[in-house]
Amino acid sequence: MIISISAQKNWKIYQLDLKSAFIHGELTEEVYVDQPRGYKVKGTEHQVYKLHKALYGLKQAPRAWYSRIESHFAQEGFMRRNNEQTLFTKRGVEGRIAIVSLYVDDLIYTGDDDEIIRQFKNSMVNEFDMTDLGCMNYFLGIEVIQGSKGIFICQKRYAEELLARFGMSDSNSVSNPIVPGTRVDKDAGRNLVDETQYKQIVGSLMYLTSTRPDIMYVTSLISKFMSNPTELHMHLAKRILRYLKGTIDFGILYKEGSAAGKFIAYTDSDYAGDHEDTKKAEFVAATACTCQAIWMSRILKELSNMKEECLRINCDNSSTIKLSKNPVMHGRCKHIDIRYHFLRDLTKEETIELIHCGSTDQIADVMTKPLKTDQFQKLRAIMGICSVSEVI
Repeated sequence: MIISISAQKNWKIYQLDLKSAFIHGELTEEVYVDQPRGYKVKGTEHQVYKLHKALYGLKQAPRAWYSRIESHFAQEGFMRRNNEQTLFTKRGVEGRIAIVSLYVDDLIYTGDDDEIIRQFKNSMVNEFDMTDLGCMNYFLGIEVIQGSKGIFICQKRYAEELLARFGMSDSNSVSNPIVPGTRVDKDAGRNLVDETQYKQIVGSLMYLTSTRPDIMYVTSLISKFMSNPTELHMHLAKRILRYLKGTIDFGILYKEGSAAGKFIAYTDSDYAGDHEDTKKAEFVAATACTCQAIWMSRILKELSNMKEECLRINCDNSSTIKLSKNPVMHGRCKHIDIRYHFLRDLTKEETIELIHCGSTDQIADVMTKPLKTDQFQKLRAIMGICSVSEVI
């Protein structure tokens, strides 16, 4: 979200790295440890040490570190955001803002108030053993390119290591991660394959979906068969690797000035291909999407000047849209758990609005079903997934 806002407003994102973060935490309770082996004081071997600061390995260490860094942020005038505990902001003159996001000992910051940003960096370097990494270019295993067209994130290096690890570096590439119309079950095929290797491939692909949502559907599909995978399941997994071979430098581009101040969501679901239960599945998915959309919109309002307006959620199921607007309990939908019906209340209050979206423009289809190559590549491009060559 910070990357998206920064790209829209053409802000640079900077990064700081803290060495030995947990030892900076102050303990609020009494903790004792044995004398380290090789450092015991002669004559006092039976005695223990009382800790004044946290150490790695203590269950209190992460919380102690967070309390310490939060306290420092407060001293510098930064406010913790209620909707995200690791997000801090500080307002300057004329509504300018500085944003800080913390992930354990990795920290990124951005904004349009250069003076606050400069003061913040200096205070962090002086207070802690910080390394100033400059503009963010590699964060949590993700490669970042901040260019004139926006901010591009990818995991090219990881994808290359993945192909080499599983012997697919010289494989022939394919244009989509799964053949359209493919249906798979747990008994597909008879010959079993190496279960350990299969799990390693699936787990590695799951990590890659952070910047490659175009492989999310098929990766989720093959993850259902972690126990006793067959040759067909392995074939599907290796097809994803072949797809990555041809799109090795693909990632997500957050464009400068794109959809600034607007929040639009897409929701779609499929109940094992069962058309009888599609309406329920779509309704439940729309509810889950709404929960996520409301949370994200609240953060956006705190970080940007996004106006208070009805959230647009695109759905390609007309029955779901009608059900969200009609409070009548129909016989064919009364079995739906009541906790999902708060979607109707939000629609009535005009907090959200379900908008009908044609299947040809339903971006969420990429993550719910196998698509024909042309449609898949069209929606992939709309999602912002492209080659790094289009950015540089």
